Amino acid sequence: MKVGFIGLGNVGGKLAGSLLRNDVDVAVFDLNTELVADFVGRGAQNGGSAAKLMQTCDVVITCLPSPAACAAVMDEMLPHVATGKVWMEMSTTDADQIKAHAEAIIAQGGEAVDCPVSGGCHRADTGNISIYAGCTRETFEKVLPVLTHMGRRILHVGDVGVSSTLKVMTNYLATINLLSLCEALTVMKAAGMDLGVTYEAIAASSGNSFVHETESQLILSGSRNVNFTLDLVQKDVGLFQKLADDHHVPLELSPLMISMLTDGQKRFGEKAQSDRMIERLEEATELDITAPGFPTELVDDEPEMRGYEVPVRR
Repeated sequence: MKVGFIGLGNVGGKLAGSLLRNDVDVAVFDLNTELVADFVGRGAQNGGSAAKLMQTCDVVITCLPSPAACAAVMDEMLPHVATGKVWMEMSTTDADQIKAHAEAIIAQGGEAVDCPVSGGCHRADTGNISIYAGCTRETFEKVLPVLTHMGRRILHVGDVGVSSTLKVMTNYLATINLLSLCEALTVMKAAGMDLGVTYEAIAASSGNSFVHETESQLILSGSRNVNFTLDLVQKDVGLFQKLADDHHVPLELSPLMISMLTDGQKRFGEKAQSDRMIERLEEATELDITAPGFPTELVDDEPEMRGYEVPVRR
């Protein structure tokens, strides 16, 4: 099976790298020609364009930064979709847009999979990230071998669009966890607590989380570089808020988060790293929320292994 990969950014480049590392036949395309050249130097083929990849590959994967980018690529690919071609969307984007694109692909005889990832760039880099897949069961069986080279835990969630809805929710939860950790660490510092001890106390408690075990370390080391920027966080929380609005659910935390994130963007830049939200509180309190001994970048210490389908409780 020949795989085309479009979008070699922070996440896409790592996912495509996992395919290449596991000897999958991969052709790549990105508007950044330097990224393409790097992959070609490592053994990938230069895909040339989105249109050409759809013409020459069995499966085309897209991992793009925005719904607008996804729409532009789809416009190029769609005329070349034919029976048996599979489009896999690994971006975090609007579920309605995904469904509309999938319907257009299927109308021309192709197949579509909505398969965003969750777990951080460090796990995308080792093939240990989690993947949600929304598609028919038949299509899922077809693409599962490809997915298991990119992710550890693969969850078939149902129809196209379900994955994107779930992914927006998980990013919302991760963001609110990050903001609450910023407040918790700052209050502990103000109260005179040792932040190394504080980190371990949280990690050993019912207040522990994936976000704490990853992003708190980057906050405390001072690097504040999780490879996920505030514009992307705003996009995801905004999509969650839109979902709530569409279904008439009156939220209180989500609008407050959007306001806080907007303030962070005004202070630090539209594309500032999301962990820099701690600096709002550092500025307000004149406290230094750092501690010795924490890493400046995240490394996945789990050994790479072939992924597997996660069973769903029925």
